[in-house]
Amino acid sequence: MSHEHRPMLQSRMTTNVEVQAALQYQKESLQRVSRTFALTIPQLPEGLREPVGNGYLLCRIADTIEDDPHLDWVAKAHWQQVFLQVVEGKRSATEFSEGFAAVMAAEMPAGEHDLIAHTPLVVSLTHSFNAVQQQALARCVQIMGEGMAEFQRSASRQGLADQAAMDRYCYVVAGVVGEMLTSLFLDFVPELKIHQEKLFPLAVSFGQALQMTNILKDLWTDWERGVLWLPRDRLYAHGVAPSDLYPGLCTEGFRAFLEEMLAVAAGHLRRAMDFILLIPEQQTGIRDFCLWALAMAVLTLRRIAENPCFSNAEEVKISRASVFRIVWGSRLLHRYDSLLELAFRVAMKKLPMGSLPC
Repeated sequence: MSHEHRPMLQSRMTTNVEVQAALQYQKESLQRVSRTFALTIPQLPEGLREPVGNGYLLCRIADTIEDDPHLDWVAKAHWQQVFLQVVEGKRSATEFSEGFAAVMAAEMPAGEHDLIAHTPLVVSLTHSFNAVQQQALARCVQIMGEGMAEFQRSASRQGLADQAAMDRYCYVVAGVVGEMLTSLFLDFVPELKIHQEKLFPLAVSFGQALQMTNILKDLWTDWERGVLWLPRDRLYAHGVAPSDLYPGLCTEGFRAFLEEMLAVAAGHLRRAMDFILLIPEQQTGIRDFCLWALAMAVLTLRRIAENPCFSNAEEVKISRASVFRIVWGSRLLHRYDSLLELAFRVAMKKLPMGSLPC
């Protein structure tokens, strides 16, 4: 994948009052649309948490377009393109906000309706960042929006064709976010640039690990709304057809398939840990941000491994006590690479391990 920046965006004059209002809204909106990121983003140092938080909200707007249950793929592709033009400063944010709000399904979450209504405020903050930050955010929105529109065109309970298609889906919805974060980290921590060539592919794996965790956890939620993001060729390899699936399925073939998917995700988690260990140990805020996401994914996959016959996401959701232990453990170990490695190996013992293609 190319990591080259898009041409510099037009600069936007934003007053300090406007920036502060946008930052306050960003903080409140994160609480409404993602409790996980509302927890992890504040761990980042000042100067980095603002563009990262903004990037998350931009991605959430793109997700909102994708998730609308009433729009067909043509309409979704249209609105993704309009939104990209807004982020690039080529189109009015108010035009997008009002236009999409008029066609957005009423049953979409209230937090997402509110986010769409406040798109002009969110994007005003985007345009206050430096050129590198703006380019990283716009590139992410472009690849994610176009990629999600591509996959929405054929989304069904038949699943994705093969593992390569699943990898591609994970890239456009999460791997590209890893690349965006890496660009922001490199801009904020110049000494990281000596690891630049290693960081980008590891970031893509990090994103895939988190996305595969979500796909497996939300398997039956997605299935109930008529969508399957698993590779059907691997299902068939274990004697399972997509039409055989139902919540709580517990056949030997399906359990073997699930174990294979857990092994693929575990391989990407190993690379995610390699990514974290390249971050300078004194950058504890960045390490915590990454470690908390990694640890929550590990524990979620362990829950799935322990209960492969689960029928809904709540059965494999990690507890608040587990999140507290993650926070405590990360703050205790985040400066010590050898202890982080040991803790990671111990945590991963309950997961099947597979190798990734080079």
